[in-house]
Amino acid sequence: MARFFDIHPDNPQPRLINQVVQLLRQDALIAYPTDSGYALGCQLGNTAALERIRTIRHLDDRHHFTVVCHDFAQLSQFVFVSNKVFRLIKAHTPGSYTFILPATREVPRRFMNPKKRTIGVRIPPNPVAQALVTTLGEPLLSSTLLLPGDEHPMSDGWEVKERLDHLVDAVIDGQTSTEPTTVVDLSEAESVIERVGAGDPEPFEA
Repeated sequence: MARFFDIHPDNPQPRLINQVVQLLRQDALIAYPTDSGYALGCQLGNTAALERIRTIRHLDDRHHFTVVCHDFAQLSQFVFVSNKVFRLIKAHTPGSYTFILPATREVPRRFMNPKKRTIGVRIPPNPVAQALVTTLGEPLLSSTLLLPGDEHPMSDGWEVKERLDHLVDAVIDGQTSTEPTTVVDLSEAESVIERVGAGDPEPFEA
């Protein structure tokens, strides 16, 4: 049965954030709110939780997992960025974007797209997500909580608890949106908008 944490969406209680982070360090898989629906998250080295995410979402090995970071300094450890891309991302984060970029050696191969060697990265503006990665001291490996057959990511904590009670270790209650992030592929010379969502795509249009 998943533990349920009622965390304030704007002013996350440090005591509760610390409890969730302790679970993450014990190889837990959590469901947590972002600015664009709920996500499943775990530590980067947690291969068992990675497989649990694949099972819950029915994902194949071509799926882009996302590294959720606190800031650009943390993000730059895991992806290669040119000066142009650096300026673009820096100017629009935190924000409702997921960026597809070439992964560095810090990223295990099993987390990458196997053909392109890329990974999704983002810096969300959501206070709870920010508190988690800040307190953890490292990024979260994440995937949008979009269950097979659903059209939109889950956005209600109690529904997440009800549907995934025996599949995750913790659920954080919080306010979120069902509108997904805007996905921008910046792995090649020309940027490609792969999905238009909450983030304004115009600054990234080639």
